[in-house]
Amino acid sequence: MSGISIIKRAIELDSSKRYTECLICYQEGMQILLQVLKDPGKSEEFKSALKSRLAKYMDRAEQIKSLIQSQKTTGRYHEQITIRENTTGYSYHSVMYRFLQEKCDNVQIDDPYIRSHHQILNFLRFCELLVNSQCGVKVIKLKTGSDTHEPQNQRDKVQQISQSLNGYGVRLEVQYSDSLHDREIRLSSGWVIKIGRGLDYFKPPQGKLTLGTFNFDLRQCHETTIDIFYKLS
Repeated sequence: MSGISIIKRAIELDSSKRYTECLICYQEGMQILLQVLKDPGKSEEFKSALKSRLAKYMDRAEQIKSLIQSQKTTGRYHEQITIRENTTGYSYHSVMYRFLQEKCDNVQIDDPYIRSHHQILNFLRFCELLVNSQCGVKVIKLKTGSDTHEPQNQRDKVQQISQSLNGYGVRLEVQYSDSLHDREIRLSSGWVIKIGRGLDYFKPPQGKLTLGTFNFDLRQCHETTIDIFYKLS
């Protein structure tokens, strides 16, 4: 994707008040455009016009940084993402990785439906994202409902994930609750991510050898809403 295309995406996200996303796009787009300035084949007139546009993008990026910080400080930050039926591009990485750039040693996941095999796999994928980020996670706390049909099978699979996490220096704490209904992810850094469908918002792949089987940015989604808040500790 070209720098201008990324900047256009940043402007779209900016107008939708999806500030954490648009800030990343502004930064990525400007980085590409700065490389364009080094191209000896570009005219001075072109470079002068590009520098002027870059200055405006940099100013807006700094304004967004200040806005995010101000709303975080006052506990008023709220960002909403609406995922439409059958759309793609909403992997856990795309939706949540930017919030894992800050130190976060403790993560709480409340999701009543980490029960069936594909739901447990979704949880595993999210654990992989946490471990592979730079947040420094040490403890993952999962609160979920019990599988009424095969409870031992559910516990055995979760235990396997726990043992694997131990190998990466991460402790998994699990609590089973039959009265749990809320779905949210709370990061010790202060970010709270509420997904209407919890982690289970992806549709099954359309075949055994179709795009989206492994790359979840290419996997179609169920319709859901994601609300992102920042709560002061």
